[in-house]
Amino acid sequence: MLRAAGVGAGDEVVVPAFGNVEVARAVALAGALPVFADIDPATYCLDPAAVDAALTSRTAAVVVVHRFGRPADLGQLRALGQRRGLLVLEQTDLDAPRDETARRRERAAYLDARLRGVRTPEGGAGHSYQQYVVRVPGNGRPDRDAFARAVRAKGVACRIPVPTPVHRLPEFRRDVSLPETERAADETLALPVDGSLTKRDMQRTASVCNALGGLLAPAL
Repeated sequence: MLRAAGVGAGDEVVVPAFGNVEVARAVALAGALPVFADIDPATYCLDPAAVDAALTSRTAAVVVVHRFGRPADLGQLRALGQRRGLLVLEQTDLDAPRDETARRRERAAYLDARLRGVRTPEGGAGHSYQQYVVRVPGNGRPDRDAFARAVRAKGVACRIPVPTPVHRLPEFRRDVSLPETERAADETLALPVDGSLTKRDMQRTASVCNALGGLLAPAL
């Protein structure tokens, strides 16, 4: 799509650094330079204000990535693209069937109501919960990683959604300030909400996480 739009050598394309290294690679394969902008801490998608600040005379496009089933603020980003004459492209999560999405939303609502000691996701309109991503408060990655190990030891599957932001990977290393991206990479943890999980499974997840609250420093 970038090549078809004429994006290539000498152009810059604004992309998120929070996951999706394949987006940065696609920009590089088109011959353009990926430029990383920070994310909104609630949606984990590109922050329109951060995108605006990252634009230069060489910017040709913005690639918007919808994260964890939560849509990005396309209205503001498209308006920005129109004002600046930029191509705005989207990359979305694979859509789940409607009944699976409904079940995921039910399980997410259950965890929202019962989890303590972690920050539950802000739902927002249209959130399909491809992943149910919480934040583990405290002093950053060591606390999150210790929490994840303890949860797994109790038999509850969890995963770190973005172990390393793209701008910290060797092939795209940049000296750029992305505080919300860095903070999200250090604090986020995805808990299971698949539609196949039973009520007992969800009770266990909530119970295990809540019992580990003593590992965490109080949230400010």
